[in-house]
Amino acid sequence: MKKRGLEKFNNLVDALSALPTVGKKSALRYAYHMVLHDSFAALKLSHAIENAVSNIKRCKLCGGLSEDEICDICFDDSRDSEKLCIVESAKDIFVIEEGAMYTGRYFVLENLDEEQLENLKSLIEAGVGEIIFAFTPSLANDGVILFIEDKLKAYDLKFTKIAQGVPTGVNLENVDMLSLSKALDDRVKV
Repeated sequence: MKKRGLEKFNNLVDALSALPTVGKKSALRYAYHMVLHDSFAALKLSHAIENAVSNIKRCKLCGGLSEDEICDICFDDSRDSEKLCIVESAKDIFVIEEGAMYTGRYFVLENLDEEQLENLKSLIEAGVGEIIFAFTPSLANDGVILFIEDKLKAYDLKFTKIAQGVPTGVNLENVDMLSLSKALDDRVKV
């Protein structure tokens, strides 16, 4: 039962516990720390969240995160525009970029609707020669790969996927950099 007079504190705990991987006990510790031990850091966090929510959007080309219409990766002429790495989520771009091994471009495929497929085709028509699938290994994702290959069969493309250095069922964000780098370097023809 929530105590009277602590409604604002309890609202903070509830908001924190709504975040992925933050349980009630952790949320309570975070809230307690923010309110009683480091209110400056809490206000800084609040401001950073407000700025991010207000200013970050999806890149019009790849679907990654950006403060502008086109992200820094898509805007960078030094990137290898012949390689296009298709990922499941915009956060996967951060994971791959952290390894600093991949120099191509990206495309975030969160669903298989017609608009996304048309955006993908537009990128391919701009000179892509290789599609690299960087999906979490699973039977469902193998089906998605086959579907995309079928939709893009009219194009002269090399299809590869990251090697099995990435364990089946594990999200890219949970894979160590060495395994991810090796999986990208040792990608296999689909």
